[in-house]
Amino acid sequence: MRYGISAKWLGLLVVLGLGALPGQPSVAQEPLNIDAYQLTFDESFDSLDVSPWGEKSSRWIAHTPWNGDFGDARFTDPAPGFPFTTDQGILKIEARKEADGTWRSGLLSSVNPKGEGFSQQFGYFEARMKLPPGKGVWPAFWLIGLDRSKYTAEIDVLEYYGRAPYEFSMGFHIWRQSQGGQNSTGGYWKTVEDGILNSEYHTYGVDIQADRTTFYLDRQYLWSFETPKEFHMPFYPLVNLALGSGWPIDETPNPSILLVDYIHVYKRKPADAAN
Repeated sequence: MRYGISAKWLGLLVVLGLGALPGQPSVAQEPLNIDAYQLTFDESFDSLDVSPWGEKSSRWIAHTPWNGDFGDARFTDPAPGFPFTTDQGILKIEARKEADGTWRSGLLSSVNPKGEGFSQQFGYFEARMKLPPGKGVWPAFWLIGLDRSKYTAEIDVLEYYGRAPYEFSMGFHIWRQSQGGQNSTGGYWKTVEDGILNSEYHTYGVDIQADRTTFYLDRQYLWSFETPKEFHMPFYPLVNLALGSGWPIDETPNPSILLVDYIHVYKRKPADAAN
């Protein structure tokens, strides 16, 4: 969605470019067994190690590594009290409308423009979050493939649009057009009880394996598809509170706050260890 396709059309683009990909394939729809995985990246937000662009090898940077902002709020360098604060193991990402009418907000990426930082090939990526209410908010937890030289591989674990508090989307994009190829994209919408994403914490996760990619809500199966070859590379996590995505922000609450309890990444244990 951050390379030229408006997010509000994702529901219409369930499958493009991967014709064999069904919306709900007939595979085992079991809950995720976290005991079969080992933790490789543990961000519990007891504190926050962030800099604008990775100065002093900070764990997070406050922009996309390719310096590509999106949405109707400017992603802001970290400063005391804004846009990031932590309190008792909870990260707050705040979107605020300034006196001049400019909206500012926050984004975190675990990789800097040099490709340094945390990334992992295959495994389970998960965030536990409480989403902000209100029209115009556009929080996301997403992944980007580390090698962008031939195409950009994007996995959207969660995208939420405050205009519709009863649903969220997940999906993927393989952006090849800038290299003369054809883009591929696919997505799936999940309907939930109205308002529970704003009033409760939930986990949003994706398990990328060599053969299959599977999405989960609270570690319950949602959607899966055959893993494309473009996903056979390390991916790194990003989390942000953007605004807009083609929707008006004139009624967006000021301020709006995304709460993030943790971001964890796991690798699958060897079969003998899992048993």
